[in-house]
Amino acid sequence: MAPEERADAARLLRGFERRFLAARALRSFPWQSLEEKLRDSSGSELLLDILQKTVKHPLCVKHPPSVKYSRSFLSELIRKHEAVHTEPSDELYQALAEVLTAEEPAHCHRSYLLPSGDSVTLCESTAIVSHGTTGLVTWNAALYLAEWAVENPAVFTHRTALELGSGAGLTGLAICKTCRPRAYVFSDCHSRVLEQLRGNVLLNGFSLEPSIDAWAQHPGPHTPEAERPRVAVAQLDWDTVTAPQLAAFQPDVVLAADVLYCPETVLSLVGVLRKLSTCQKDQRAPDAYVAFTIRNPETCQLFTTELGRAGIPWEEVPRHNQKLFPYEEHSEMAILKLTL
Repeated sequence: MAPEERADAARLLRGFERRFLAARALRSFPWQSLEEKLRDSSGSELLLDILQKTVKHPLCVKHPPSVKYSRSFLSELIRKHEAVHTEPSDELYQALAEVLTAEEPAHCHRSYLLPSGDSVTLCESTAIVSHGTTGLVTWNAALYLAEWAVENPAVFTHRTALELGSGAGLTGLAICKTCRPRAYVFSDCHSRVLEQLRGNVLLNGFSLEPSIDAWAQHPGPHTPEAERPRVAVAQLDWDTVTAPQLAAFQPDVVLAADVLYCPETVLSLVGVLRKLSTCQKDQRAPDAYVAFTIRNPETCQLFTTELGRAGIPWEEVPRHNQKLFPYEEHSEMAILKLTL
């Protein structure tokens, strides 16, 4: 195989690997490129390589996606193979037979590859809105904010971060694994989200502080050389939490992703940001970054209007290329930097 062909095949494998690990919609896979490659004599070998990068990937073996998803993926892969080659692929049929007999678990996993070679694996609900909350799945703005953080690690290095509305935990886990924060506080309000969030923190190899009260009373020494940050999960109700309770976390930076989904949450978010603006550390308030998908321009306008009423200046962070993570769909997103 010529060097250019090898590079094309590597890009194709990478595309399948990233999308399958993140359990992206099958329509987003590079099927057309695969069909072109399958017409070459090396097509069957490429299919086996794809199998190793997807269903047989070590991450998927350890933390599998849903059985239904794997079944649909393998069925489509077999269809592409049969459309070009008359010889059946024993390996593909055997892999399909294995998932056909497997039982569907209550939860499934998604994994996201990081530039460092590490990965973030999340246990997520299969429902988009489950148990009355949207926090059990990863939304696009969380991916977008995580990408920006990986590209701008100095914002978090040796600092304490407080995340509002952490959801499944992708953004914070990516930051903890790549940006060397001193400490990271995940937070949410819904009990089921918090339960899943704690599980995802442990799943990715971090230990949790025994209690938030202990965290607040004993924030620990500043140790930049520490390889792993201190990590805590807090239950925070934006409407009832007090400024002293927020100040106890001693945040240097505050962040939130995809929390502007209705006017009520916008008002609550601005309220908690106003409380955070009184949290002085080293005689300055924390930096704040809010990422969101622009679904409804009126909701975004309400957010900036309410920020103005609260006396919180803001500026839009320059957009970055969405190349690190595979998105379900490419919608318009933005990150605002707030001066609290």
